[in-house]
Amino acid sequence: MSAAPRLEADWLKEGALAHLLALLDREGEEARVVGGAVRNMLLGEPVGDIDIATTALPAEVIRRAEAAGLKAVPTGIEHGTITVVAEGSPHEVTTLREDVETDGRRAKVAFGRDWRRDAERRDFTMNALSVTRDGTIHDYVGGLEDLAARRVRFIGDPATRIAEDYLRILRFFRFHAAFGHGAPDAAGLAAAIAARDGLERLSRERVKTEIFKLLAAADPVPALTVMSESGLLIAVLGGVPLLASLSNMITSEHALDLVPDPVRRLGALALFIPEDAERLRERLRLANAEYERLHSMADGWWRICSETAEQDGRAALYRLGRTRFLDRVLLACSRSPGGIADCDWHDLARLPERWTPPDFPLKAADLVKRGVGKGPALGAALRAAEDVWIAADFPTGAGDVAAIADAAVRRALAGEI
Repeated sequence: MSAAPRLEADWLKEGALAHLLALLDREGEEARVVGGAVRNMLLGEPVGDIDIATTALPAEVIRRAEAAGLKAVPTGIEHGTITVVAEGSPHEVTTLREDVETDGRRAKVAFGRDWRRDAERRDFTMNALSVTRDGTIHDYVGGLEDLAARRVRFIGDPATRIAEDYLRILRFFRFHAAFGHGAPDAAGLAAAIAARDGLERLSRERVKTEIFKLLAAADPVPALTVMSESGLLIAVLGGVPLLASLSNMITSEHALDLVPDPVRRLGALALFIPEDAERLRERLRLANAEYERLHSMADGWWRICSETAEQDGRAALYRLGRTRFLDRVLLACSRSPGGIADCDWHDLARLPERWTPPDFPLKAADLVKRGVGKGPALGAALRAAEDVWIAADFPTGAGDVAAIADAAVRRALAGEI
């Protein structure tokens, strides 16, 4: 029999995690690192949160942590999860468990001590790997083989796994976008299509979280294309997806060295008019800031073209701010024939790097001193002065600014504004 594979990782041997594992992995109990950290380490991907599974019951986890002077917070105690803070870093520690009842949205669990049963209740084989503190990797479901093949495969019967939680339909595509190669697993895809009506049973917040994670993948377009062809994407978005626009947006991000932006990518995928932003807000339960960015993109992207004059670009950047300016420019660019390869688009998108909008040099007090009384007329005069200042390309000289203020006051006193 061949020796079990081993994982060489410094975080297993030193620091807060090693201390916590040693605390839980003794006196008749066992603890291992599970899930994404093991998967990512084996793939050479960045390791984010490191989760621990243990045979110890939640009360015992709390007792051991507090006895060692660590803070233990019962963040998900009904599912056996305790967050232990060690050296300022939080670590989720979850007791081994198995599902005893599911309704397609959440599961009731029973605690256990069987590592195989705990692995078999997880979603995909590559997420069911575990590693002991000496680096020994345990694989009960063929995760290593699937990981080597970059194949995202459900554990056991895909239909059964999906029926336990319909969010796994979206997770299937999200993990394929992040880690998969080639076509999605055929059995998993067929089960996802057959169970697509179950997406309606999910909370919109959970759907949004998965869609945003999918959009943040290096290149989500192939996975989204399969979702679109399968009728799954239109069910999530409520509208026709614009996959070519998204592909062009990703090309622009790469050309400009921008990190993937799920909100901006969602705009490329699903926005054409402002009403689309309204629809997405309802379907995905967007935060106000997310909705406002999308609405701004939809409201003005078509006004921007690659021949936009530098002065007009500065005016747009001043009014919109860096993020919304880039949103509009890149959305317009994603729907233009030349795309970011057009030097004019590239220069326009780089404008925030070479020009910082100045502060408007006039205040209400400057107009009051010139005779404008407080009230609506004062606000209107200040806005008119700002419009003239922007149109003049942001002059900073004292004489120019004073002339703008004097003209705004004359108009206000004459009742013209």
